[in-house]
Amino acid sequence: MKGLETIKEKATGVFGGMKLKPQFENFEISKPGGYEQMEGGDGGVPGEGHYGEYDDRPDSPASFEEVERPPLRKVDKYCKAECPCLPQRFTIAMMACIGFMISFGMRCNMSAAKLKLEHNGTAFLNWTVAIESHVDSSFFWGYLVTQIPGGFIASKFPANRIFGLSIVSSAFLHLFVPWAMTLMQGRVVICVRVLQGLFEGVTYPACHGIWRFWAPPMERSRLATLAFSGSYAGVVVGLPLSGILADVIGYQAPFIAYGIFGLTWYIFWLWLCFETPRKHPAISIPEMKYIEKSLGETSAHATMPNLKTTPWRDMLQSMPVYAIIVANFCRSWNFYLLVLYQSAFLKHKFDFKIEEAGIIGSLPHLIMTTIVPFGGMLADYLRKNGIMSTTNVRKLFNCGGFGMEGLFFLFVAHSDTATGAMFALTCGVAFSGFAISGYNVNHLDIAPRYASILMGLSNGIGTFAGIIVPYVLDELIKSNPKHCWTTVFTIAATVHLIGCSFYGIFASGELQPWAEPVVEEKKVWTPTSAGYVTETAFNEQTETTHMQQPPNTSNYGATGHVPNNPFAATSLSQEYVQPDASSSTMPPAGGGTFFSDNQYNQDPSSSGYNNY
Repeated sequence: MKGLETIKEKATGVFGGMKLKPQFENFEISKPGGYEQMEGGDGGVPGEGHYGEYDDRPDSPASFEEVERPPLRKVDKYCKAECPCLPQRFTIAMMACIGFMISFGMRCNMSAAKLKLEHNGTAFLNWTVAIESHVDSSFFWGYLVTQIPGGFIASKFPANRIFGLSIVSSAFLHLFVPWAMTLMQGRVVICVRVLQGLFEGVTYPACHGIWRFWAPPMERSRLATLAFSGSYAGVVVGLPLSGILADVIGYQAPFIAYGIFGLTWYIFWLWLCFETPRKHPAISIPEMKYIEKSLGETSAHATMPNLKTTPWRDMLQSMPVYAIIVANFCRSWNFYLLVLYQSAFLKHKFDFKIEEAGIIGSLPHLIMTTIVPFGGMLADYLRKNGIMSTTNVRKLFNCGGFGMEGLFFLFVAHSDTATGAMFALTCGVAFSGFAISGYNVNHLDIAPRYASILMGLSNGIGTFAGIIVPYVLDELIKSNPKHCWTTVFTIAATVHLIGCSFYGIFASGELQPWAEPVVEEKKVWTPTSAGYVTETAFNEQTETTHMQQPPNTSNYGATGHVPNNPFAATSLSQEYVQPDASSSTMPPAGGGTFFSDNQYNQDPSSSGYNNY
């Protein structure tokens, strides 16, 4: 038995490393100036154990290149650019989430300031209904203008920089809003708000531009919804915080606080977020390999679309595109209704105080914020395990969310008690959280190449809802502030039910024919076309390069010593000699020829030398 064990151990040593594909020598990955990634293990990211599932797939073209890490910045030498226990792609999602929280929190400040000024009976009440409507909608004038250009800007320039600059610029302008409110009966604040909208109009297209390089296809829903959940978390925090700051300190406090939040966030964004995985100095090699291989062959070298190369005609004839646009408009109508008028609804109809309206009004958005990322994970689970197709997942989540919100808004419209109204409002807003895993991620399904442009188009048209809502509601509220809310929420329910029906009929989750890469971009570099066979696997396999012989050239096999080769003869027999160059004798079957020891010492110019 001991002899059998010895034989087993030797056999394991010989064949243990053999796989279906040949093994190569280990090679060192060049990392000039970057972090050492693979210390103490396989280099995996904590909490992410699934990188290996892609190891048998072909490497992306970028993986054939020598992996060079970007040089460290000064701050990186003292503090590594990463969040503990988070992969880099989820770090970017979290930072984008916080950025959206600040962006949407700033939109809650004006409603709290108006309620505070109305409560104090100050001179700002001299604003006419038209001026108030202009102030409420002025942000969306600028927001609308930069939506579609924002898609091209995010395609031409690094999307992470565009996203960061848009939020920090808006935050800087936000510091001047209280001062502008005292000038020229609100006209100056309208100008400042238009500028803020111009800057923030590129945030959603830029975010989709980020996921073009960072989101593996089967993680699109969870990463995108994690980032977008900041929009609703911003309302959760913004409504009560704005009410408390305005009530305790003054109407100027919310604007100053959020301006400082935005400037501080931008410092961390510059530190932690990068355009692509290849440009991140702290990303692990397995995570970078996983992202690149998941995104496919064309992602590494594809050129970015521009105004000329975008298939506008096909895009505008595509019903799945219109399904996303209609859904975005319907969702924007109800969302901006709640952001701008929810506190007024609770105060006027149920006599809530300012701070109470903010705190209680944030409850629906709090529940929605928790549902949005959960819905994204559930959607990815259904798709990844083949339980439902992408199209059916998008339709189920979007129509289910819209339909339930529309139904509960009808209960809000006819509720006479604060408890009943808040319960229905909370349930409706919570269910709408599932819709974000429908229409708001759908751009990446039907046209990942044009996702930022499509997001700008759909979000731009959705912005019309933010412009129309103040003009419609301000007149209703001023004429009958206590009993107008039945009409307001009935309209909101009708809008959502229309969006639910349209999306259910025309939406799709499949890549559209017009969204395929152009012919030139499909001609990516392939090692076989260049005369080489290259195989790369980070930290597991090796990279080697073999010259391919012309079809009419005989291959005489390896002429060098291969360590631990169980099939190598200890002494080469003299009877196997290379055939004479003039001889027509062919090599033995199998393509190999055994050489004598003397043949290894021949001069390269001799006729029998196999020149490599």
